[in-house]
Amino acid sequence: MSRRTDRVDGELQREIAAILSGELKNRRPDLKGMISVTEVDASPDFKTAKVYVSIYAVDEAGRKAALAILKESAGLVRHELAKVMRMRTVPALTFLEDTSMAYGSHMDELFASLHKSDKDEDADRGDDQN
Repeated sequence: MSRRTDRVDGELQREIAAILSGELKNRRPDLKGMISVTEVDASPDFKTAKVYVSIYAVDEAGRKAALAILKESAGLVRHELAKVMRMRTVPALTFLEDTSMAYGSHMDELFASLHKSDKDEDADRGDDQN
């Protein structure tokens, strides 16, 4: 990946985050939860960009609703982006959920349960030796 693409990805990430927390929240009060733009991956020709978001909502239904609102508001976000970005073509945006945080949390739980079962086995072996 080129340095230019990296630089544009970072700038897109910052601007999209600002639009989501500002303009979009004002226009869509039904957008609930905390939304973080974790990564933007623009194509080399900058015609499309994948926007990865983490959504912290009260429940699963709220998270899915927030993602649906983001997907249907992609055109609005792109329009707002065109006002602040100096680009010939502002990419078409595709919002995707970043599940890496949930995956990491799940892995932490698995490791903790493995560690706990190892301690339980060690304790059982210690009891047998006495």
